Amino acid sequence: MSSTPAAASRGAGLGLLDRAANAVPAAVEEIKHGWRLRWVDSTIWWAGACLAHSGSADQILDPAIRVVEGFYSQRGGPARFQVCPECPAGLDATLAARGYRWTTPMNLQVASAAPIADRLRAAPFQVRIDDQVTDQWFAVWHAVHAPDADPQPEWRLLRRVERPSGYVSVLSAGQPVAVGRAVAERGWIGVFGMATLPIARRQGAGSAVLAGLARWAADHHVEHLYLQIEDDNPAARHLYAGAGFATVLRYHYRTAELVAAP
Repeated sequence: MSSTPAAASRGAGLGLLDRAANAVPAAVEEIKHGWRLRWVDSTIWWAGACLAHSGSADQILDPAIRVVEGFYSQRGGPARFQVCPECPAGLDATLAARGYRWTTPMNLQVASAAPIADRLRAAPFQVRIDDQVTDQWFAVWHAVHAPDADPQPEWRLLRRVERPSGYVSVLSAGQPVAVGRAVAERGWIGVFGMATLPIARRQGAGSAVLAGLARWAADHHVEHLYLQIEDDNPAARHLYAGAGFATVLRYHYRTAELVAAP
């Protein structure tokens, strides 16, 4: 990587978490105690977590957590928190004491776009970039990530995105076999929706998608990319490490075992 974005300090990383939330909009969002309470009806479960890294540093936790639990209980689901180092002191321990399950360690990673975009010239695939989601793009994403789920909630989620977006499709024999999505906001491009059909895996299709997203970033005069990746996804970690992504923030989730009473 030519240079790690200097702005991607831990504090700036929190801004990227907010950008990521905007790029995957919740069906319902409320602000309580400075926290973003988010609920989704799609399979992208992490978009339905409470973001608690803003608000008062001396937040009294138990009343605030009860408000969050009521928000999710009213919608028939368990409360879920995104927990990062800048959340209120004691939040993780308090949630654990209330029976919340620790899950899904995550990495927020960043990279410079230009070196990745340069790889597009050598990609052995045809790459198409659209400014709107297409049926073909969605069909690949849905087949990989949610083949047994109702597609309508996912369509609704994509239609809620208000920021400029690029939808990259990698084609083989004229048919899309891998896709990804870029969302621009405040000087950064977020990478989302990466998906490769089984017939195209281990052939460089994912790298071609990433290069296409970086090219879209360059075309929109944005220098830096960010993405979120689970610790237990070695294939994706290998892909992104090879592209020059580096971790700037680690976080995880806490999920209530039971739906709390309103």
